[in-house]
Amino acid sequence: MEKILLRILFASSLAAAPFILKRKNLLMYLTVFFSKCVLSSSIDSFFIKKGKISYPVRPFAKVFDTNILYDLLFYPLLSVIWVRSTYQSKPVELLTRSLYFSGPMTLLQWFLERKTDLFRWKSWSVVHTFASINFTLFTIRGFVGLLKRITPEVRGGNFVEERSHSKMPSPEFIASTANHRLPNENYAQIQ
Repeated sequence: MEKILLRILFASSLAAAPFILKRKNLLMYLTVFFSKCVLSSSIDSFFIKKGKISYPVRPFAKVFDTNILYDLLFYPLLSVIWVRSTYQSKPVELLTRSLYFSGPMTLLQWFLERKTDLFRWKSWSVVHTFASINFTLFTIRGFVGLLKRITPEVRGGNFVEERSHSKMPSPEFIASTANHRLPNENYAQIQ
């Protein structure tokens, strides 16, 4: 059953990736994606080495101690969604929206830990999961805020929202305006 759940998660994450990582603002989304990969893998590896959590059923179990599906695909995609939904949020709204992400994820992990072998919590609890999910969400959001301040092209515009690009004038418009003469200062004197 666990392998079926992992396959479903893998397939749904791959299917959602093109819609989450849109072509516009792809650089920003990829920055968020890969920074979350590094952060999740680092934190997960640390707690696995400490013996607080383990993943009995995971892809490439002989090579990786962590579940690379969570750390390198699922959580980074959720972080991109998180950044897109909170990019313009004020602090109170940011805290509220963090509950929309961390609450269901914590409950889902708690349920899966009880009913499957996807997670094994040794000296770990629901509170630890909730705190670690919020820590990574706010760390990534803070990183994006820092990028917004120090990167010139991000500072002026909204990097996450869709931007409308100005269109080039058509050749017909250029030809029609070339034949028109603008009135000059002597126009009144000529009449």
